[in-house]
Order: sequence, then structure tokens, then C-alpha cells
Amino acid sequence: MDQQCNNAVFSYFEYAGMDARFVAKSPDEYFNPILPGFYPDPSICRKGSDFFLALSSFAYYPGVPIFHSKDLIHWEPLGHVLNRPSQLNLDGIRLNGGIYAPAIAYNPHNDTFYLITTCVDGIGNFIVKTKDPFEQDWSETIPLPQVGGIDPSLFFDDDGSAFIVHNDEPEGTPQWAGHRAIWIHAFDTATDTTFGERTVLLDGGVDRSKKPVWIEGPHLYKRGGAYFLMAAEGGTSENHSEVILRADAVKGPYTPFAGNPILTQRDLPEIRADRVTCTGHADLIETPEGEWYAVFLGCRPYEGNFYNTGRETFLLPVRWREGFPVILESGVPAPARVKKPRLPAAVGAHTAGAGNFHWRDDFSSKRLGSAWSMLRTPRGEPWFRLDNGLVLRVTEKSIDALDNPAFLGRRQQHTCFEAETEMRYTPKDEKESAGLVCYQNEANNFVFGKTFHAGTLAVTLTRAAYPRSGAQVGTGEQRTVAYEPVPSGLEQSPVRLKVQGAGALYSFYLSFDGVEHWLPVAENNDGRHLSTESAGGFVGVTIGPYAGRQMPQC
Repeated sequence: MDQQCNNAVFSYFEYAGMDARFVAKSPDEYFNPILPGFYPDPSICRKGSDFFLALSSFAYYPGVPIFHSKDLIHWEPLGHVLNRPSQLNLDGIRLNGGIYAPAIAYNPHNDTFYLITTCVDGIGNFIVKTKDPFEQDWSETIPLPQVGGIDPSLFFDDDGSAFIVHNDEPEGTPQWAGHRAIWIHAFDTATDTTFGERTVLLDGGVDRSKKPVWIEGPHLYKRGGAYFLMAAEGGTSENHSEVILRADAVKGPYTPFAGNPILTQRDLPEIRADRVTCTGHADLIETPEGEWYAVFLGCRPYEGNFYNTGRETFLLPVRWREGFPVILESGVPAPARVKKPRLPAAVGAHTAGAGNFHWRDDFSSKRLGSAWSMLRTPRGEPWFRLDNGLVLRVTEKSIDALDNPAFLGRRQQHTCFEAETEMRYTPKDEKESAGLVCYQNEANNFVFGKTFHAGTLAVTLTRAAYPRSGAQVGTGEQRTVAYEPVPSGLEQSPVRLKVQGAGALYSFYLSFDGVEHWLPVAENNDGRHLSTESAGGFVGVTIGPYAGRQMPQC
């Protein structure tokens, strides 16, 4: 790192969640979601008594967070599957491009783990594989040029044959907006290539007469000699659902379950306790004891369809009815507390953050923790190092650009939360800025940091809010909401920065004296622009340190 460049040094970062949903449960219960915050599109597999979970990461780097568990409740972060630039080129990719819906699978016939996914706006569909997911040493990408669309997943049959199912356009011309199909390819594990002709398993959805939209996220399973095709339907917002079909052969024909959908919250009243919406994109897993569970995404709005925590991972037991798996009966709200699975208790497990908790990083390790992510693939000279704190080099890359700015984000995992850091930094000129960012995307964020304001050294709060087309949340603007001049004599002293969130409201505080004396800079700011309902896309808010060129003021 160039010592001539200006640096911002962060001595710690703290995060605490305080949601009422997570206040009380009995010892034999667990909280839903099991992975709160921006952990969408869960996929799960098992080898023996070990469970592995993989999630979407879009244009965040490293890509595809992966977790391990013994009890389905406590999840230990293992790191990221795509942790090398050679595996993941996100240069110039929009935040909501990148890695969609990874599907993890274990093949007992060659004792190999596979992860198949799509890099949207990038190389398309590809596979990586490993013998040991604990080692964080997955292979280089193996492209699948014959597999189009998105959301591929792998299925390994009892005889060792393998298949890929995925979403793509239907045969011929789509008959309505959102008309898609589920396709199947044979896959050769010896050469890691598809072969033969692809086949349509499901065209449109379980009832074409209703013109269902966005059939996607398919998975294949086998139980009692029967094959099951499960997929999401209705789009990933409030109409999201999960449907199931059954066949006697892997390539069908598949017959829909009369009780579909097997998971949805779209028909429930808006006013209900601990409301969960958008449930779908599920995956099923059988435990060593022969019980079945489902992981799926859901959202926790604080009002209407506004949620800043993104799409989260939930877990529910599966009931078999009329020979089909059912995740949640029609009209039943997704529960906040559920009876624990009959699995051995996880001793000393490190959870990724279920319930309310306090988390702190003193940046004292040799490597950056797996909770942190950056935007897009890093190139060239590193802009951060760990050296008695987190040192960020002020770069020319702004937080509002399609680039790799000097920003490290940790997921906002609660509707009510608090995040805090201490920073030592003095800008060289009025264009430099460093501090704390609450980030939804390039056009919707809060930047709370130290810079020059009207020629005076100050801590400023800038709010960028440019809602997607059609979103009714104020007008698009970027402006300085508030500022606090740095007192004379404290220009070189550390400053502490804190943000508190309570639903739609975000409040910002600072301290110049290094003790528990917090000065309010801007309280109760409208943070709905940080929700996908306003901003669009598929990600949740991340919060963390930033250093770069100050955004232009409008």
C-alpha cells in the first residue's frame, strides 16, 4: 500500500441487533430466520452428519457465502466459495447482477462437492467443485455453455447418473410476460460437461391456464423410488411461492401436487404478528434420522413491503401428505419460533447470527473475517490492510460508482440495530471523505464521515436516494443532510461514529471525546430508500467503513 496516499484507520467495528421478534424462546425452540439479513436463495446439502449451506452474493466479493452445521440451527461460516479473482470477474457489473442462486450438492459416487450457479452479466452458468469444503479451496470455474437461463442445480441419481435442471425461456416464443420453463440436461461427472438433447420438464408452471410467471429455482429429489421436481413460482416478491411435482422417471412426465403451493405467504392478511413475506426459493434436505427439512428465503417488512434486511434464510420441518412434501400449510403464517430438529446439539458452534446478538471486530486477526464483503472484484494494489486496526487507503473510486471502492460492508441483520466504529483520519482536501456507510446500492445510501464542508473540517451526513422507476418514496436527490464542525484542536484526533436503525428511521451520532458522550448529528432520517421496495434489486443493506473521493453534490 502506497504510504504517500492518505489513509483512514478504523480501530474497531461493533454491531448489535435488538429486534422484538428475537426476545424470548424456550430451550427446545429455534428462531426464524436462521440466517437473518442479506442471505438469500439458500441451497443445502449433507455428507454424513455435516450440513452445508450456500447463498447468493450478486456483485459482492468474495462470492457465495458458505456455512456448516451439525444441527441445522447453528451455522458456522466457512468463508466463501468464490474467493479468488480468477474464479469471479465482477468488473463493471451492476450490483444486482453477478452471482444468482448457487446450488450446492454432494455426490457420494465420487465423494465430491459441487456448486453450480449463474454469473449474470458475466460468464453465465458454471460449476466449481471440491473434495473438502472446509478447506476453502474450490476449483476454478468450469463453464457450461449449453446451459442457458439461470438457477441451475445438480441431481445425482442412485446409479451415479447426473442431471442439471434450470430455468430458461420456453420452446418457441413466450406466450406471456414471465413465461419460463424448467429444462433438464444429462451431465457427465467424468468430463464435467453436458451431453445429449435437453428436455423441458415443466412449461410455464403447474397450471398454464393461469399464466404463471417466473418458474425458477428448480431442484430434483428422489424418495421411495419417485422423483420430485420442486420450483419457485410467482416471482421473488410478495407473490413468491413454492410448488412440487412428482414422476416415475427423472425426465417425467411430472404431475403437479393438488395441494400446491407447498409454501407461500401471499394470501395472508397484511396485519399479522411477526409478518414474513416473499417466501419461496426453497431447498429440501433429509437428516440422518430420516426427517425432512426445508430452507427457503423470506422477508421481514417493517411497514408495507419495506424491508432493509434483504431476503433472509428460514428453516421449517417438512410434512409428507398424499406422497408429496409440504413445507407450510395454506393460510399458515411462517412462525418466528419453531421446535428444534431431532439432531445432536451443536457443541461450541459459532452461529452466523440468529436472534439478537452483539458482534465486534477489533481487526486484530491476520486475515479479514468472513462477515465482511466488498463491491466487485478487487484489482491492482490492495486498498486495505490489517495493521493495528483496519487501514483503508483513500482511493479515487467513489461509493456511487460501478467499481471496487474502498468499502467493506457487514450485513444489517436486524430491523432495530446499532453499528459503531472509531476512525482516525484527516482529509487532504474537500474531495476526500472517510467514515461509515449504510449501503443499498450506488444510488441509495447514507455516507456518514469526515470531510470538508464549505471549507470547514466537519463530520457530514450525505443521503443519496434515487428510487427505481415507479417507486413512490420521495424524489431522487443527493444532499448533505447535516454536518458538525470538528472542534479546534481535535483535527487529528479520533472520532467515533454510530448509526442506530429502527425500521424506516436511521439516526446518526458522533463522539469527539472517546467516551460515552454521543452528539446527535441527524436523527430519525427516512431510510426507506434503502429497501428494495424503493431501490429495486435483490440485496439487503450492508454497513461498514469507507474511504474515497467524496460524491458530487446535487
